[in-house]
Amino acid sequence: MLINKAYKFRIYPNKAQATLINKTIGCSRFVFNHSYLYGIMRTKRQGKV
Repeated sequence: MLINKAYKFRIYPNKAQATLINKTIGCSRFVFNHSYLYGIMRTKRQGKV
């Protein structure tokens, strides 16, 4: 029998923690977008992989 479970967590960060979380997410977004764009440009240059 397959049982699916999910957990939700809610956090209540203070101001310093919220700032650090936002910086971390911003850096992650930058790296993801940069890598995504690199892949698109590489595909355009080299054709389909």
